Formats: sequence, C-alpha cells, structure tokens
Amino acid sequence: MIRLFFILPVALLACSQPQPETTRTDVPEGPPAIAVQSAASLAQVAGRFPETFEAGSKGAYSPADETLGTGSWHFEDALIGSSDQDHKNGQHAARLRGQGRLRMNFDAPAGVRSIRISAASYGSDATSTWELWGSIDGGRTFRRIGRPVRTQGPRLVATAFEGGTTGPLRLEIRKTDTGSGRLNIDDVTLATAAGGVVGSGAEADTQAPTGTSLPPATTRQATAVVTSRDDHMTLGNPSGASTSPANANNYLLSKPQFVLSYHAGRGIPNWVSWHLNRAWRGSAPRQDDFRPDPALPRQFYQVTPRSYSSSGFDKGHNCPSADRTTDLDDNSATFLMTNMIPQAPNNNQRTWSSLEEYGRALVERGQEVYVIMGSYGKGGTGSKGFATTLDGGRVTVPSRVWKVLVILPEGSDDLRRIPAQARILAVDTPNDNAVSPDWSQYRVSVDAIENATGLDLLSKLPVDVQARLEAQVDQGPTR
Repeated sequence: MIRLFFILPVALLACSQPQPETTRTDVPEGPPAIAVQSAASLAQVAGRFPETFEAGSKGAYSPADETLGTGSWHFEDALIGSSDQDHKNGQHAARLRGQGRLRMNFDAPAGVRSIRISAASYGSDATSTWELWGSIDGGRTFRRIGRPVRTQGPRLVATAFEGGTTGPLRLEIRKTDTGSGRLNIDDVTLATAAGGVVGSGAEADTQAPTGTSLPPATTRQATAVVTSRDDHMTLGNPSGASTSPANANNYLLSKPQFVLSYHAGRGIPNWVSWHLNRAWRGSAPRQDDFRPDPALPRQFYQVTPRSYSSSGFDKGHNCPSADRTTDLDDNSATFLMTNMIPQAPNNNQRTWSSLEEYGRALVERGQEVYVIMGSYGKGGTGSKGFATTLDGGRVTVPSRVWKVLVILPEGSDDLRRIPAQARILAVDTPNDNAVSPDWSQYRVSVDAIENATGLDLLSKLPVDVQARLEAQVDQGPTR
C-alpha cells in the first residue's frame, strides 16, 4: 500500500535573517500535513529536476498546459514571467495571481524525501500566501503538505518540505490568499535519501498522457482515459458575458471549477457552465460553506445565505457539490452564492438531484459531460407558497429551471467529436414544489430553451451542426 508522510516546511536561507521574507503561518483546519521525518543525507534528484521554468513560454493567465524541462505542468491563473519585475534565477519564473495553481501532469517516481521551492513577491506586490499539496493516486485526490507559507519581498527565498513518500508523488502549488499580490515561484527541487535516484515524471507508471492536466481515470490497460479537466466554455459563451462591471446583468465569472454569467439585478446567475469527467470525482466531503462571492465587483449587491432564510426555497446549486469532489477547494467553490438560485425544495432535492445523479452515473460508466444550467422567468412556488423575490426584492425567484447536457465517450478533441458522437439532453422544469420527481417528463429541445432565454447555447459548433442537434428532443435512457 502506498503511503505518504506529511511533512512540515522550514525556511532555508543562505544566511540568518532576523525577519525572513518567507514565513510559516498557522495551520488552518483541514487534513493534517504529513509527519516529520529526518532529512539527513539528502541527495538532489537526478534527471530533469530542478524545475527552473526556463523552458516555458506561456504568456497569458488563462488555464493551459505547458511543457517544461521536467514534463507537462498545468497552469491556472498563472504564466511564465520574464520581465524585470519577475524575481527569478535565470530568465524565467512562474508568476501566479488570484488563486493561481501550478500542477504537475506527471508523477515523480517513489522515493522523494525533500521538496524545495523558491518564492518571492512579484515586483513590489503585497504579501502572498501559498501552499504545497501532494497526490499519491495520480492526481485524483490531493492533501496539503506542511503549513501554508507566507511570502513577502523581492528576494527569492527557498522553503523545504521534508519527510517522504514510498510511492509516486504528484505536486500542486496553490496561491491561497485572496489579495491582489502576485507571486513568483522558481526552482522546484526534489531530493531523495542518500543513494536514491529519482528520475523525471516520464518514468512513472502513472504518468498522464502528454498535454493533459490530470492522469488517466482508469488502469494503464484501459482504452478510454480522462485526458483533462477541459475548458468549461468549450461549447461557447451563451450570452456573450464579459468581465466589465458595467455589464452588471451579464457579468462573466471564471473559476477553476466552473464559469458563469451573473445577473446582478436578479441576484442569481443567468447560466453556469462546467465540464464533468472522472478527473473531477474524488472523496472530498461536502463543505456546506455557503458564502458571498468575493470575486463580485464591490458595487454589486452581495447575496448571502441569509437572503434565503425562512423563504421556503432551497439554496439550489447550479454546479452541484457532488460534481466537484477532487479536493476541498473544488467542493467549497460550489457553495459560493453566485452559484445558487432559489429553488423549490422538491425540485432541488428530488427532480434535480435525480438528474444530477444520472449525469454522474454516466461519468462513472466512461462518459464525459459538458453541462450548462440556468433559469428564467419570475415567480416560483416553494414549501411556503408562491414568491417572486427574496431579500427585499434583491433575489429573483425564477419560474423555470433548465439544463443542457452534452454527453460524450471519454476522449480528446471534443468539439470535433460532438457532431457524430454526442448525445444532447435538454431539460426544462417548473420551479414548483409540485414538480414530478421524474425529470424525463421535462425533456425539451435546446432550441426551446434558447427561444425562452435568448441564449446561444452551443455557439462553438458549426451552424449546420447546431441546427441539427438543437432541434432534437432526447429519447435516450434515463437510468
């Protein structure tokens, strides 16, 4: 059985500093980091480590994979920095903003005993906090390694995480604060105990295919693999949402877990779009941490859990909690109030829950699903009767709740495969507590939902393909 010993970070400086720029912070609640072990007689990893980011050229913050000296890494809200303001050894360093992430798409083979990472604040930016997370199951689940690290100042300071794992190890670096400060990461070094040799990720049995962001979801012998956490807007931007605060009723929010168009005037999303495959499925527990979304512009009204109190309506997820169980962060993101609508309890807990479980069952049988969900109209009937708004008129109760699922066998190049391989399932239900628990009664065409909402739901597909697929009403199996 593979075991991973959690380890505590220690700042390593070239000389003693009374106030080091990189410091340990208190450990937040959550899975403990792995037990301390001796790091005596460490030897640097052979092969392509350390990762210096010198081979990278990614110049944008958008999510993408980048082939570096050690192998393929997945960047989210991160890029390769080469400016004078990027603090680095050599010409390049990684730069993270927001809650950016750097994730190995491959496993370092067994035997890692020490991990050392250099960090500095970008330019003269404010302090950043970051964490190191590790996976011993090929990237399916991650746990935090050691304590969060607080980095400030322009000088690269190395932090060592010492302990070890007896099996392959995959790493993810997460910027975890919510401030505006940007973070430089450089020189990711792995080491083994004396005499040990660990090569690059290319030697690991559980390595993901080149260009992917997560590992195979099945065994090495399987013919179908999960190739990535794909773009949540692969099918398009249904409303042409933008990130301009002036566009308050069609405001685009892009998160690692899903993308949505928010309607500030209604206090609910117009639509939420996400990708679901086995790469998103793990064992993280439901967080139930409903909260306002700090990413909304300051001038937007902040809907809170109290906005729904005693209303007779559930805080109904668009992107479900159970669709995001890889780690605690992913699950927690689904509880942001920008992902909620006032939903009749029977609609949420029976009809919609059944449809969500059906989608996840398809994924467990080797499918991947692109999902777009939304609502329209005004006025629904909850457990306490009919209502049009909540929270003094700030949150609209929709009259209809809809969802479109584009279902494919696991694979790559999905847009090309959709015309010949996809099943299109569209459902439009009343937001009424008397709704039938059988969601299949509410199957409609995509055209019908577009006519009701004014959205263009499959806009990335060729026009002739859209016309053919969107006119169909699904007659496929429902369990």
